[in-house]
Amino acid sequence: MSAGATLAVTGRQLWIAARFLVAMTVVLGVLYPLAVLGIGQLVAHRQADGSLLTDASGRTVGSALLGQRFEGPQWFVGRPSAAGDGYDAMASGGSNLAADSPELVTTVEQRRAEIARRDGVPGSAVPDDAVTASGSGLDPDISPEYARIQVLRVAQARGLPVDRVRQLVQAHVEHPALGFLGQDRVNVLELNLALAGLGR
Repeated sequence: MSAGATLAVTGRQLWIAARFLVAMTVVLGVLYPLAVLGIGQLVAHRQADGSLLTDASGRTVGSALLGQRFEGPQWFVGRPSAAGDGYDAMASGGSNLAADSPELVTTVEQRRAEIARRDGVPGSAVPDDAVTASGSGLDPDISPEYARIQVLRVAQARGLPVDRVRQLVQAHVEHPALGFLGQDRVNVLELNLALAGLGR
């Protein structure tokens, strides 16, 4: 094959490759993301927008997917967080301490004693998720057991009947998907929004 023919074939191949690159960029870089976004908005609008939650006035207060800090005895509190200064989405992560780390053991026991004192329960009643941070430090959920030991404190701080707060917790227990994927859990932000909706 002559040099001119080789050059012509190479030029055609480069032109085909360039057109294919542009076509795939448009299809995979523009059309496909727009299609996925559109389907997400139609099928799962709330999740596609980040599962944002609003208060009674319509103000966005957070995401159901991210834990956040709640201060004061009138609120249910979530798991401890090792993400930055606590619940920092820009510094998501755990403590990276080994299970037998003396520092971790001391921290867990201090947390257990503090929660037992704060919620008026024996240390043995404090569940593990109350004293250990999740791997991300942003876990939005707690176990129903942890929510239940906080009921008396929250009810007293808000002047609400204990049974009313207990029923609120029970109404916010989410069960595993398909009955076996995951475990029972309570979303702390959703629970606190419902609590605020009681008007006290």
